[in-house]
Amino acid sequence: MSHPHHMHGRSDAVVEMPEGRLDFNERPILVFWESTRACLLSCKHCRAEAIDKPMPGELTTDEAKAFIDTLSGFGRPSPVLIVTGGDAMMRPDVFELVEYARGRGVPVGLSPSVTPHLTWENARRMRELGVKAASISLDGSKPGTHENIRGVEGHFAKTIEALKMMVGLGYTLQINTTVMRDNVEELADLACLLKSIGVRIWEVFFLIHVGRGSDVRELAPWEYEEVSHFLYDVSRHGITVRTVEAPFFRRVCQWRLADGAGDDPIVKYGLSRLYGRLSRRLAEGMGETVGEPLIRSARTRDGKGIVFVGYNGDIYPAGFLPVSLGNIRSSSIVDVYRGSPLLQSIRSAAFTGRCGICEYADLCGGSRARAYARWGDPLGDDPACAFEPPTPDQPTVTL
Repeated sequence: MSHPHHMHGRSDAVVEMPEGRLDFNERPILVFWESTRACLLSCKHCRAEAIDKPMPGELTTDEAKAFIDTLSGFGRPSPVLIVTGGDAMMRPDVFELVEYARGRGVPVGLSPSVTPHLTWENARRMRELGVKAASISLDGSKPGTHENIRGVEGHFAKTIEALKMMVGLGYTLQINTTVMRDNVEELADLACLLKSIGVRIWEVFFLIHVGRGSDVRELAPWEYEEVSHFLYDVSRHGITVRTVEAPFFRRVCQWRLADGAGDDPIVKYGLSRLYGRLSRRLAEGMGETVGEPLIRSARTRDGKGIVFVGYNGDIYPAGFLPVSLGNIRSSSIVDVYRGSPLLQSIRSAAFTGRCGICEYADLCGGSRARAYARWGDPLGDDPACAFEPPTPDQPTVTL
Protein backbone atom coordinates (compact mmCIF):
# COMPACT_ATOMS: atom_id res chain seq x y z
CA MET A 1 0.00 0.00 0.00
CA SER A 2 2.61 4.49 0.53
CA HIS A 3 1.10 2.32 1.19
CA PRO A 4 3.78 0.46 1.81
CA HIS A 5 4.20 -0.88 -0.94
CA HIS A 6 6.66 -1.89 -2.86
CA MET A 7 8.22 1.08 -3.98
CA HIS A 8 10.05 -0.48 -2.01
CA GLY A 9 7.89 -0.17 0.78
CA ARG A 10 4.84 0.75 -1.06
CA SER A 11 1.49 -0.05 -0.08
CA ASP A 12 0.81 -2.83 -2.25
CA ALA A 13 -2.31 -4.73 -1.74
CA VAL A 14 -1.23 -8.08 -3.05
CA VAL A 15 -4.29 -10.02 -2.02
CA GLU A 16 -7.87 -10.48 -2.94
CA MET A 17 -9.80 -8.13 -0.70
CA PRO A 18 -12.15 -9.94 1.65
CA GLU A 19 -15.72 -9.06 0.88
CA GLY A 20 -18.26 -8.29 3.53
CA ARG A 21 -18.75 -5.65 6.13
CA LEU A 22 -15.45 -5.46 7.94
CA ASP A 23 -15.39 -2.71 10.57
CA PHE A 24 -12.30 -0.69 9.69
CA ASN A 25 -12.48 0.98 13.11
CA GLU A 26 -11.69 -2.40 14.64
CA ARG A 27 -9.31 -4.00 12.19
CA PRO A 28 -7.36 -3.35 9.01
CA ILE A 29 -7.52 -5.56 5.95
CA LEU A 30 -3.79 -5.20 5.38
CA VAL A 31 -0.82 -4.78 7.68
CA PHE A 32 2.27 -3.81 5.71
CA TRP A 33 5.60 -4.66 7.25
CA GLU A 34 8.75 -3.05 5.90
CA SER A 35 10.82 -6.05 6.86
CA THR A 36 14.07 -4.37 5.80
CA ARG A 37 15.29 -1.31 3.96
CA ALA A 38 18.03 -3.32 2.27
CA CYS A 39 17.59 -3.52 -1.50
CA LEU A 40 19.90 -3.84 -4.49
CA LEU A 41 17.86 -1.37 -6.56
CA SER A 42 17.99 2.42 -6.39
CA CYS A 43 14.61 3.47 -7.73
CA LYS A 44 13.99 7.15 -8.39
CA HIS A 45 10.73 7.23 -6.48
CA CYS A 46 11.67 4.98 -3.54
CA ARG A 47 9.75 5.94 -0.42
CA ALA A 48 12.19 4.06 1.77
CA GLU A 49 15.36 5.46 0.21
CA ALA A 50 16.50 1.85 0.26
CA ILE A 51 20.14 0.95 0.76
CA ASP A 52 22.21 -2.15 -0.04
CA LYS A 53 22.50 -3.44 3.51
CA PRO A 54 20.23 -3.64 6.56
CA MET A 55 19.70 -0.56 8.72
CA PRO A 56 20.57 -0.66 12.43
CA GLY A 57 17.45 -1.22 14.47
CA GLU A 58 15.66 -3.69 12.20
CA LEU A 59 13.39 -6.06 14.09
CA THR A 60 15.17 -9.23 15.12
CA THR A 61 13.69 -12.62 14.28
CA ASP A 62 12.22 -12.93 17.78
CA GLU A 63 10.80 -9.39 17.66
CA ALA A 64 9.28 -10.08 14.26
CA LYS A 65 7.63 -13.25 15.58
CA ALA A 66 6.27 -11.35 18.59
CA PHE A 67 4.86 -8.76 16.18
CA ILE A 68 3.19 -11.49 14.12
CA ASP A 69 1.70 -12.92 17.34
CA THR A 70 0.06 -9.58 18.15
CA LEU A 71 -1.93 -9.61 14.90
CA SER A 72 -4.23 -12.22 16.43
CA GLY A 73 -5.45 -9.43 18.70
CA PHE A 74 -7.46 -8.06 15.77
CA GLY A 75 -9.59 -11.20 15.82
CA ARG A 76 -10.78 -13.18 12.85
CA PRO A 77 -10.40 -12.90 10.00
CA SER A 78 -6.79 -11.96 10.57
CA PRO A 79 -5.44 -9.03 8.57
CA VAL A 80 -3.17 -10.06 5.72
CA LEU A 81 0.50 -9.43 6.47
CA ILE A 82 2.24 -7.91 3.45
CA VAL A 83 5.98 -8.49 3.77
CA THR A 84 7.67 -5.70 1.84
CA GLY A 85 10.82 -3.62 2.01
CA GLY A 86 13.36 -2.62 0.67
CA ASP A 87 13.57 -6.15 -0.65
CA ALA A 88 11.95 -8.68 1.66
CA MET A 89 14.11 -11.42 0.16
CA MET A 90 17.21 -9.79 1.66
CA ARG A 91 16.12 -10.79 5.16
CA PRO A 92 17.91 -14.08 5.87
CA ASP A 93 15.02 -15.21 8.10
CA VAL A 94 12.22 -14.34 5.67
CA PHE A 95 11.24 -17.99 5.03
CA GLU A 96 11.22 -18.73 8.74
CA LEU A 97 8.99 -15.73 9.42
CA VAL A 98 6.56 -16.51 6.61
CA GLU A 99 6.26 -20.08 7.83
CA TYR A 100 5.70 -18.80 11.38
CA ALA A 101 2.96 -16.42 10.25
CA ARG A 102 1.18 -19.11 8.29
CA GLY A 103 1.36 -21.37 11.33
CA ARG A 104 -0.34 -18.65 13.36
CA GLY A 105 -3.16 -18.38 10.84
CA VAL A 106 -1.95 -15.09 9.37
CA PRO A 107 -2.21 -14.91 5.55
CA VAL A 108 0.94 -13.54 3.93
CA GLY A 109 1.52 -11.58 0.73
CA LEU A 110 5.01 -10.93 -0.57
CA SER A 111 6.46 -7.87 -2.31
CA PRO A 112 9.92 -8.84 -3.55
CA SER A 113 12.30 -6.88 -5.75
CA VAL A 114 13.50 -8.31 -9.04
CA THR A 115 17.11 -8.99 -8.06
CA PRO A 116 19.31 -12.11 -8.00
CA HIS A 117 17.50 -13.04 -4.75
CA LEU A 118 14.24 -13.71 -6.64
CA THR A 119 15.17 -17.14 -7.97
CA TRP A 120 12.81 -19.89 -9.11
CA GLU A 121 13.83 -21.93 -6.08
CA ASN A 122 13.05 -19.11 -3.64
CA ALA A 123 9.76 -18.28 -5.34
CA ARG A 124 8.70 -21.94 -5.32
CA ARG A 125 9.64 -22.28 -1.66
CA MET A 126 7.48 -19.27 -0.76
CA ARG A 127 4.62 -20.79 -2.73
CA GLU A 128 5.03 -24.08 -0.85
CA LEU A 129 4.89 -22.14 2.44
CA GLY A 130 1.43 -20.93 1.46
CA VAL A 131 2.11 -17.53 -0.07
CA LYS A 132 -0.48 -17.19 -2.82
CA ALA A 133 -0.08 -13.54 -3.82
CA ALA A 134 2.90 -11.43 -4.75
CA SER A 135 3.44 -7.95 -6.12
CA ILE A 136 6.24 -6.87 -8.42
CA SER A 137 6.97 -3.42 -9.79
CA LEU A 138 7.00 -2.57 -13.48
CA ASP A 139 7.14 1.11 -14.37
CA GLY A 140 7.21 1.21 -18.14
CA SER A 141 6.30 -0.71 -21.29
CA LYS A 142 9.79 -0.21 -22.72
CA PRO A 143 13.20 -1.13 -21.27
CA GLY A 144 14.52 2.42 -21.29
CA THR A 145 11.62 3.85 -19.30
CA HIS A 146 11.55 1.15 -16.64
CA GLU A 147 15.33 1.03 -16.26
CA ASN A 148 15.66 4.80 -16.01
CA ILE A 149 13.22 4.69 -13.09
CA ARG A 150 14.63 1.54 -11.46
CA GLY A 151 18.28 2.43 -11.89
CA VAL A 152 19.51 -0.96 -13.16
CA GLU A 153 20.49 -1.71 -16.76
CA GLY A 154 18.85 -4.85 -18.14
CA HIS A 155 16.20 -4.82 -15.40
CA PHE A 156 13.21 -4.72 -17.76
CA ALA A 157 13.95 -8.11 -19.34
CA LYS A 158 14.67 -9.61 -15.92
CA THR A 159 11.34 -8.27 -14.63
CA ILE A 160 9.35 -9.74 -17.54
CA GLU A 161 11.13 -13.04 -16.95
CA ALA A 162 10.26 -12.89 -13.23
CA LEU A 163 6.59 -12.12 -13.96
CA LYS A 164 6.29 -15.13 -16.23
CA MET A 165 8.02 -17.29 -13.62
CA MET A 166 5.63 -16.16 -10.86
CA VAL A 167 2.56 -16.72 -13.04
CA GLY A 168 3.92 -20.16 -13.92
CA LEU A 169 4.30 -21.00 -10.23
CA GLY A 170 0.63 -20.21 -9.67
CA TYR A 171 0.90 -16.89 -7.86
CA THR A 172 -1.89 -14.35 -8.01
CA LEU A 173 0.37 -11.69 -9.40
CA GLN A 174 -0.11 -7.97 -8.90
CA ILE A 175 1.92 -5.44 -10.83
CA ASN A 176 2.70 -2.13 -9.16
CA THR A 177 3.25 0.89 -11.40
CA THR A 178 3.98 4.41 -10.24
CA VAL A 179 2.49 7.00 -12.58
CA MET A 180 4.72 9.96 -13.32
CA ARG A 181 5.51 12.20 -16.26
CA ASP A 182 8.24 9.81 -17.40
CA ASN A 183 5.82 6.95 -18.12
CA VAL A 184 2.24 8.26 -18.40
CA GLU A 185 2.16 7.97 -22.19
CA GLU A 186 3.08 4.26 -21.94
CA LEU A 187 0.22 3.21 -19.65
CA ALA A 188 -1.94 1.72 -22.41
CA ASP A 189 0.95 -0.30 -23.85
CA LEU A 190 1.83 -1.44 -20.32
CA ALA A 191 -1.75 -2.61 -19.72
CA CYS A 192 -1.61 -4.66 -22.92
CA LEU A 193 1.72 -6.17 -21.88
CA LEU A 194 0.38 -7.19 -18.48
CA LYS A 195 -2.68 -8.79 -20.06
CA SER A 196 -0.49 -10.80 -22.42
CA ILE A 197 1.61 -12.15 -19.53
CA GLY A 198 -1.43 -13.22 -17.50
CA VAL A 199 -1.28 -10.59 -14.76
CA ARG A 200 -4.63 -10.35 -12.96
CA ILE A 201 -4.20 -7.23 -10.80
CA TRP A 202 -2.72 -3.83 -11.65
CA GLU A 203 -2.09 -1.52 -8.72
CA VAL A 204 -1.28 1.98 -9.88
CA PHE A 205 0.49 4.36 -7.51
CA PHE A 206 -0.01 8.07 -7.83
CA LEU A 207 3.25 9.70 -6.84
CA ILE A 208 3.85 11.16 -3.38
CA HIS A 209 6.84 13.46 -2.86
CA VAL A 210 8.63 11.59 -0.09
CA GLY A 211 12.03 9.91 0.07
CA ARG A 212 13.77 9.78 -3.30
CA GLY A 213 10.41 10.48 -4.96
CA SER A 214 10.74 14.15 -3.99
CA ASP A 215 12.61 14.83 -7.23
CA VAL A 216 10.29 12.92 -9.57
CA ARG A 217 7.95 14.86 -11.83
CA GLU A 218 4.30 14.32 -10.93
CA LEU A 219 1.24 15.02 -13.05
CA ALA A 220 -1.21 17.89 -12.78
CA PRO A 221 -4.61 17.22 -11.16
CA TRP A 222 -6.44 17.22 -14.51
CA GLU A 223 -3.99 14.64 -15.83
CA TYR A 224 -4.54 12.39 -12.81
CA GLU A 225 -8.27 12.70 -13.47
CA GLU A 226 -7.79 11.58 -17.06
CA VAL A 227 -5.55 8.69 -15.99
CA SER A 228 -8.32 7.62 -13.58
CA HIS A 229 -10.85 7.51 -16.43
CA PHE A 230 -8.37 5.51 -18.51
CA LEU A 231 -7.84 3.03 -15.66
CA TYR A 232 -11.58 2.50 -15.48
CA ASP A 233 -11.46 1.52 -19.16
CA VAL A 234 -8.62 -0.93 -18.43
CA SER A 235 -10.73 -2.56 -15.70
CA ARG A 236 -13.24 -3.58 -18.38
CA HIS A 237 -10.64 -5.72 -20.12
CA GLY A 238 -10.28 -8.44 -17.49
CA ILE A 239 -7.68 -6.77 -15.26
CA THR A 240 -8.57 -5.77 -11.71
CA VAL A 241 -7.42 -2.20 -11.21
CA ARG A 242 -6.58 -0.65 -7.86
CA THR A 243 -4.95 2.63 -7.02
CA VAL A 244 -2.72 3.77 -4.17
CA GLU A 245 -2.77 7.37 -2.98
CA ALA A 246 -5.52 8.06 -5.53
CA PRO A 247 -8.80 7.27 -3.77
CA PHE A 248 -10.53 9.72 -6.13
CA PHE A 249 -10.36 6.84 -8.64
CA ARG A 250 -13.37 5.45 -6.74
CA ARG A 251 -15.32 8.66 -7.45
CA VAL A 252 -14.48 8.37 -11.15
CA CYS A 253 -15.58 4.73 -11.12
CA GLN A 254 -18.87 5.65 -9.46
CA TRP A 255 -19.49 8.27 -12.14
CA ARG A 256 -18.62 5.90 -14.98
CA LEU A 257 -20.74 3.06 -13.58
CA ALA A 258 -23.73 5.38 -13.72
CA ASP A 259 -23.13 6.37 -17.36
CA GLY A 260 -25.62 5.47 -20.04
CA ALA A 261 -24.72 3.20 -22.95
CA GLY A 262 -24.22 6.08 -25.37
CA ASP A 263 -22.33 8.43 -23.06
CA ASP A 264 -18.96 9.59 -24.38
CA PRO A 265 -16.68 10.22 -21.38
CA ILE A 266 -14.66 12.79 -23.35
CA VAL A 267 -17.79 14.88 -23.89
CA LYS A 268 -19.51 14.17 -20.57
CA TYR A 269 -16.49 14.83 -18.34
CA GLY A 270 -14.62 17.34 -20.47
CA LEU A 271 -11.62 15.04 -20.94
CA SER A 272 -8.85 16.04 -23.29
CA ARG A 273 -6.03 14.69 -25.37
CA LEU A 274 -4.23 12.60 -22.73
CA TYR A 275 -7.29 10.41 -22.12
CA GLY A 276 -7.97 10.32 -25.85
CA ARG A 277 -4.47 9.07 -26.64
CA LEU A 278 -4.48 6.44 -23.91
CA SER A 279 -7.98 5.14 -24.63
CA ARG A 280 -7.29 4.87 -28.39
CA ARG A 281 -4.05 3.03 -27.74
CA LEU A 282 -5.82 0.65 -25.35
CA ALA A 283 -8.50 -0.11 -27.95
CA GLU A 284 -5.79 -0.74 -30.56
CA GLY A 285 -4.03 -3.21 -28.25
CA MET A 286 -6.98 -4.98 -26.64
CA GLY A 287 -9.87 -4.39 -29.02
CA GLU A 288 -13.21 -2.75 -28.37
CA THR A 289 -14.90 -5.71 -26.65
CA VAL A 290 -15.29 -4.87 -23.01
CA GLY A 291 -16.85 -6.55 -19.99
CA GLU A 292 -17.90 -5.55 -16.52
CA PRO A 293 -15.38 -3.33 -14.73
CA LEU A 294 -13.10 -5.12 -12.27
CA ILE A 295 -12.52 -2.52 -9.58
CA ARG A 296 -11.93 -2.66 -5.86
CA SER A 297 -14.82 -1.38 -3.80
CA ALA A 298 -13.39 -1.38 -0.27
CA ARG A 299 -13.38 2.21 1.03
CA THR A 300 -9.88 2.00 2.43
CA ARG A 301 -7.33 4.77 2.76
CA ASP A 302 -4.20 5.45 4.77
CA GLY A 303 -5.08 4.46 8.34
CA LYS A 304 -8.50 3.06 7.36
CA GLY A 305 -8.22 -0.64 6.62
CA ILE A 306 -4.47 -0.20 6.20
CA VAL A 307 -1.59 0.24 8.63
CA PHE A 308 2.16 0.16 8.11
CA VAL A 309 5.04 -0.98 10.33
CA GLY A 310 8.51 0.33 9.51
CA TYR A 311 11.77 -1.60 9.57
CA ASN A 312 12.44 -0.41 13.15
CA GLY A 313 8.95 -1.15 14.46
CA ASP A 314 7.49 2.35 14.09
CA ILE A 315 3.77 2.32 13.28
CA TYR A 316 2.41 4.64 10.56
CA PRO A 317 -0.98 5.13 8.89
CA ALA A 318 0.72 4.11 5.63
CA GLY A 319 4.17 3.89 4.13
CA PHE A 320 3.96 7.27 2.42
CA LEU A 321 2.60 9.02 5.51
CA PRO A 322 5.57 9.43 7.87
CA VAL A 323 3.66 10.38 11.02
CA SER A 324 4.68 7.91 13.72
CA LEU A 325 1.88 6.63 15.94
CA GLY A 326 4.05 4.53 18.25
CA ASN A 327 6.38 1.54 18.05
CA ILE A 328 5.51 -2.15 18.25
CA ARG A 329 8.38 -2.69 20.67
CA SER A 330 6.50 -0.68 23.30
CA SER A 331 2.90 -0.46 22.06
CA SER A 332 0.25 -2.90 20.87
CA ILE A 333 -0.47 -2.42 17.18
CA VAL A 334 -4.09 -3.32 17.92
CA ASP A 335 -4.38 -0.54 20.52
CA VAL A 336 -2.60 1.96 18.27
CA TYR A 337 -4.77 1.17 15.25
CA ARG A 338 -8.01 1.36 17.20
CA GLY A 339 -7.13 4.19 19.56
CA SER A 340 -4.96 6.66 17.63
CA PRO A 341 -6.77 10.03 17.50
CA LEU A 342 -5.30 10.66 14.03
CA LEU A 343 -6.53 7.33 12.67
CA GLN A 344 -9.94 7.89 14.24
CA SER A 345 -10.14 11.27 12.50
CA ILE A 346 -9.08 9.75 9.19
CA ARG A 347 -11.65 6.96 9.49
CA SER A 348 -14.44 9.38 10.36
CA ALA A 349 -13.50 11.62 7.37
CA ALA A 350 -12.86 14.62 9.65
CA PHE A 351 -10.99 16.51 6.94
CA THR A 352 -10.37 20.19 6.26
CA GLY A 353 -10.41 22.10 2.98
CA ARG A 354 -12.15 20.68 -0.07
CA CYS A 355 -12.07 17.13 1.28
CA GLY A 356 -13.94 18.33 4.36
CA ILE A 357 -16.96 19.52 2.37
CA CYS A 358 -16.87 16.94 -0.42
CA GLU A 359 -19.81 14.61 -0.92
CA TYR A 360 -17.31 11.85 -1.69
CA ALA A 361 -15.42 12.22 1.61
CA ASP A 362 -16.25 8.68 2.72
CA LEU A 363 -16.07 6.99 -0.68
CA CYS A 364 -12.78 8.72 -1.46
CA GLY A 365 -11.35 10.81 1.34
CA GLY A 366 -8.34 11.96 -0.64
CA SER A 367 -4.74 10.91 -0.18
CA ARG A 368 -3.81 11.60 3.43
CA ALA A 369 -0.13 11.13 2.54
CA ARG A 370 -0.25 13.72 -0.23
CA ALA A 371 -2.11 16.17 2.02
CA TYR A 372 0.64 15.77 4.61
CA ALA A 373 3.42 16.09 2.00
CA ARG A 374 1.89 19.30 0.63
CA TRP A 375 0.33 20.99 3.66
CA GLY A 376 1.99 19.30 6.63
CA ASP A 377 -1.53 18.28 7.70
CA PRO A 378 -2.64 14.66 7.22
CA LEU A 379 -6.27 15.82 7.47
CA GLY A 380 -5.92 18.52 4.77
CA ASP A 381 -7.25 18.27 1.25
CA ASP A 382 -5.62 16.29 -1.54
CA PRO A 383 -3.92 18.70 -3.98
CA ALA A 384 -3.93 16.08 -6.77
CA CYS A 385 -7.73 15.88 -6.91
CA ALA A 386 -9.35 17.85 -9.74
CA PHE A 387 -12.86 17.77 -8.28
CA GLU A 388 -14.21 21.00 -6.82
CA PRO A 389 -17.04 20.22 -4.38
CA PRO A 390 -19.98 22.56 -4.85
CA THR A 391 -20.81 25.14 -2.23
CA PRO A 392 -24.45 26.13 -1.65
CA ASP A 393 -24.29 28.91 -4.24
CA GLN A 394 -21.99 27.16 -6.70
CA PRO A 395 -22.65 24.30 -9.14
CA THR A 396 -20.42 21.24 -9.39
CA VAL A 397 -17.30 21.81 -11.48
CA THR A 398 -15.04 19.11 -12.84
CA LEU A 399 -11.66 20.29 -14.05
